[in-house]
Amino acid sequence: MKIYSLTCTRDEELSETTTKLLEYFGRCEITSKILSGEKSIFEAYSNGIDSLEANLEDIIILCHDDIEILSDPKVFTQLLKEKLSKDGIGFVGVAGTRRFANSGVWWDKEEWMAGSHSGVVFHGENIHEMTGTLFGQMGEVVVMDGVFLAATVKTLRAIQLTKPKKFEGQWDFYDIFYTFQTYRKGLKNYTLPIQIRHESIGELAGRDSWHKNREVFLNLFNKYLPASI
Repeated sequence: MKIYSLTCTRDEELSETTTKLLEYFGRCEITSKILSGEKSIFEAYSNGIDSLEANLEDIIILCHDDIEILSDPKVFTQLLKEKLSKDGIGFVGVAGTRRFANSGVWWDKEEWMAGSHSGVVFHGENIHEMTGTLFGQMGEVVVMDGVFLAATVKTLRAIQLTKPKKFEGQWDFYDIFYTFQTYRKGLKNYTLPIQIRHESIGELAGRDSWHKNREVFLNLFNKYLPASI
């Protein structure tokens, strides 16, 4: 079981954080590929997966370019392989929710207060100034945030990776679209205790394209919401 990583970037030159991420993957003996100049994240991941010489049981990481993985490399790879080598697993990640509300927002505040969310993500420009966002206890979830996702090739081949025709935004809601598909197929998604520092604080919800894709998603899947485990 090999591990590959696909990382989209819209930067002409790799940032220091992205460079460190690739160096980390190198220490983990993970084959990395940077996807740049893509018209959408959906097609970037779909084409990126096709470009790899990966077997069905191999693992592919889909992650942002502005993250730093703080976990020990051996612990990191062991967590991925142990969970994703089991049958019936969809995606693993670092943050998600056990109850996906009708709002179509995985971090829905009411559900957060009700204790539905799972995982932890650190935020900040560096490890000395970062703060942690604790969503809740690790475990099985319905959908996950796309800051870090991983799945086997077999799982990725079982879902639609390309952008739905009615989606207007090129970079938004792919994570919910992907992970909700595996949930609907009866596969189990899990958050894992992987330590990640994310430079962004999650402001994508302010973009028009995010709201437009959320509306399309709800029109497509509203009859299945709320969804919970």
